[in-house]
Amino acid sequence: MQRKHFLRLTGFSAAALLFQRVSSLGLAPVYGAGPTVGLQFPTGVSLWRDGRWVPLSGSLGRWSVSGLNVDLQQGESAMDIRLHAPGIPLEKVKLTWSRVFPAGARYLGDAWERSYGDLAWTGGAIRAPWYMLVNDGQQTHAFGVKTGARCFCSWTVDHNALDLELDLHSGATGVQLGDRVLEAASVIATQSHPGEDPFRTDARFCGMMCASPRLPEKPVYGINDWYFAYGHNSKELILSTTAAMAELAPAGDNRPFSVIDDGWEDGDVFTRANAKFGDMQQVATAIRKLGMRPGLWTRPLLANAADRPALLITRGKEHFLDPTLPENLDRIGATIRLYRDWGFDLVKHDYSTFDLFGRWGSQMGSAMTSAGWSFNDRSLTNAEIVLRLYRTIRAAAGPMYLIGCNTVSHLSAGIFELNRIGDDTSGREWDRTVKMGVNTMAFRLPQHNAFYAVDGDCVGLTTQIPWRLNKQWMQLLAFSGAPLFISAQPEATGPEQKSYIRECFAAAASAQPTGEPLDWMENPRPTRWRLNGGEVAFDWTAPA
Repeated sequence: MQRKHFLRLTGFSAAALLFQRVSSLGLAPVYGAGPTVGLQFPTGVSLWRDGRWVPLSGSLGRWSVSGLNVDLQQGESAMDIRLHAPGIPLEKVKLTWSRVFPAGARYLGDAWERSYGDLAWTGGAIRAPWYMLVNDGQQTHAFGVKTGARCFCSWTVDHNALDLELDLHSGATGVQLGDRVLEAASVIATQSHPGEDPFRTDARFCGMMCASPRLPEKPVYGINDWYFAYGHNSKELILSTTAAMAELAPAGDNRPFSVIDDGWEDGDVFTRANAKFGDMQQVATAIRKLGMRPGLWTRPLLANAADRPALLITRGKEHFLDPTLPENLDRIGATIRLYRDWGFDLVKHDYSTFDLFGRWGSQMGSAMTSAGWSFNDRSLTNAEIVLRLYRTIRAAAGPMYLIGCNTVSHLSAGIFELNRIGDDTSGREWDRTVKMGVNTMAFRLPQHNAFYAVDGDCVGLTTQIPWRLNKQWMQLLAFSGAPLFISAQPEATGPEQKSYIRECFAAAASAQPTGEPLDWMENPRPTRWRLNGGEVAFDWTAPA
């Protein structure tokens, strides 16, 4: 039978041939699970060595080359990748599936950490961190790795092949595993169910990738001073804005948060406040008495002038704590516990990806960091180092909520209650809010309550942004089901603004259906949305 005729008769697209049939795995069909489950074994495996890809010998689940064994284990829900390389440093390993995607197929990827206004469905070849969707006009196919992988994973695709690249560096050098077997990643895949649109396939797939998200007990909302104060904050400013905004919150036990952003710390020391704030325990107590829950911003890896050089990663004039050293992890944990002792209910920790690797996620591409350096401990992959840092922060935080900002998305899932999913919005530049805020909400809302609660960043409610525009951004956040944070400049908060903030706080304090962008496959900054059961049209265009 000709291939095209077979596909027409079965209803499968060409990409469906990448998948294992249920019967071939010996599994009973599951109602509603679709006709396929999991990926076939790859057609090739390669090792990056001396600047080129070296093919491994083998087939199906066992592949090898001098110094490296790759074991692929097919399970009911995933294909586990195990690596054993006792004699060589590992930089990258690549798995390849040789299949043909239709010329008109469209592709969507994710981001390493935050997104940077660059997420979109595209018709060209892409590199997709962590997971990728392919829509071929008939079905949507999803390929990814489960959250918490022990290496950085990315997918690349063209019309001839699908590749999964495992980045196994430790710093900028190949990891030295010794004799241990690395449980590198678990590959997972799915196809759209009958009648399921790409957005719902995306959301369902995110739930498959993260078995145990850590979520807030109740929806999170509140205020943050950054986008009107920009670091020029003080105890008096925080308490006055907290008092004003607390009056707009709904009654009940789900109180809003008042998050103190950058500007409270004493220079590069995050264990004591500057003279503008004084005793932080007193500040936290005062916020609580005003009817909000206190939150605090911090930068856990930033070193200070008193630190010994042997403990640090140094880049030019900047110095950061090396988290592969137990002494530094102990210190980071102690700092987070200090905030809990001060009485804070939420900690927003920032900059850790940049401080670890010297690059923003948008700058990483095929290399996480610049060449020529390594962590103190070269036996751990970069992903393992990140996970160890995150788990240290989690253990120290106890019941406090954690917001990761500039944190690795796929490694944050299941550890932090909230994650900042996009780069900074703005209280000064409206175009930046549309680029960073609207785009990330459209393309990462499928992760909401599947990985964590997605934080699309703040409404920068200032006199520099027309209220007509900020009102729409506030509406999208408040009625999307995601957390709502408002940076409200007192001079920009009149009766009309207060009335709408009251309405949006009431919506954000209660569970809402996850919003859905309706034109996301054509428009990277969607204007048509389904919010709380109704369709809403937005106009993001600023006046000339």
